[in-house]
Amino acid sequence: MNLWRIPARVNPVKATAARQGSLREHNLGLVLRQVLDAAATGATPPSRADVAAATGLTRATVSSLVDRLVAGGLVAELDPVPTQRAGRPAVPLTAAAGTLAALGAEVNVDYLGVRVLDLSRGVLVEHVEHGDFRGSHPTDVLPRLGALVDAAVDELAALAVAREPDQPRGPLRLAGVGLALPGLVDARGGALRYAPNLGWRDVDVATLAARASRTFAAHPPRLANEADLAARAEADVRRAPGRRPSFVYVSGEIGVGGALVLDGDLFSGRHGWAGELGHTLVGDGRTLEQVAGQDALLRAAGLDPHDGLDALVAAAAADAPGVRDALTAAGAVLGAALANVVNLVDVGHVVLGGTYASLADHVREPVLAALHRHVIGAPWAEPTVDVARAGDHAAMTGAALTVLRAVVSDPSAWLVDGTDPA
Repeated sequence: MNLWRIPARVNPVKATAARQGSLREHNLGLVLRQVLDAAATGATPPSRADVAAATGLTRATVSSLVDRLVAGGLVAELDPVPTQRAGRPAVPLTAAAGTLAALGAEVNVDYLGVRVLDLSRGVLVEHVEHGDFRGSHPTDVLPRLGALVDAAVDELAALAVAREPDQPRGPLRLAGVGLALPGLVDARGGALRYAPNLGWRDVDVATLAARASRTFAAHPPRLANEADLAARAEADVRRAPGRRPSFVYVSGEIGVGGALVLDGDLFSGRHGWAGELGHTLVGDGRTLEQVAGQDALLRAAGLDPHDGLDALVAAAAADAPGVRDALTAAGAVLGAALANVVNLVDVGHVVLGGTYASLADHVREPVLAALHRHVIGAPWAEPTVDVARAGDHAAMTGAALTVLRAVVSDPSAWLVDGTDPA
């Protein structure tokens, strides 16, 4: 079987009527989402009555569903708090910590990584291995990633054994694996179509990964573009009660990726290929990546591309000769490319991630100046630029969050006793 050349697959969507079981599952997920969203946004932990008011479900229904989620290890109860109303004190609800794990992995041009989150978004395990994977072969790289993933799962097993008696009951279980890749991932068939900086084309990553790792074999990874997943992590960290963020995300690494978030949801396009900002033409037949990607920035600053981002950040901090001008020029080109996006999609907030976040003190102002100059609606809706908040290697976080989203969509599959909700 040729694992390098694979046909596109289209999975037709078939409409089905809602049945009682699917309605119960929907309501269970609705309640779980209310609790997890409050924990993720830093809102006051809701009580059963708060969840009932927010969802429109009856208090009796919510109480029954919450009992199932607590017994199943997905929700935890906090200490009761007194209320102004007559009756028993309210019992706040929060995400159960240390019971269910989601693993996010990443292949990038200069590192491999894995990060494991629990339902509370707490990081349980993390490993990053740096290297140079330009022009690499997937059968060399994926076993190295698989070793990191398997080691992380072994650490999870050790954590489960070492848990304290007063922690939420139930073993620590792995819900699934997400995998971030720096290229075109076909949303219809799950193939990595093209990762130019890796030199990979039409690779069945999931099958190759399963042969290289017992974890990938047991949990086929959900593949997605790394910039899309980083934007998902950024959207998650920017949520607030009653507010869903919209922004254009630009991720500078060896390549340049982008993503569009609308009202908290990622817009990925028909094939999952939206956001390939680095391939935008910026003049003289050159792409944005060739002018303002990390390697291009290093060369313009008089450094060797293999010196890496840390060398560029240090040179910029030291105001080394030529570095300020190089970063200002790159920021202006980046801003012009982003102005095209803003004019097209009418989302005027830009978030700088990856390399650009590390260099924000030097590129933010020229990016903003270019947006003001080139965005036609700027006089009436001022463009804004800020720095990513999701932290380093945000794509790994986003990959794990895709797994947690799947748990919310099908919570009964992850209850400790495995029974259907009442």
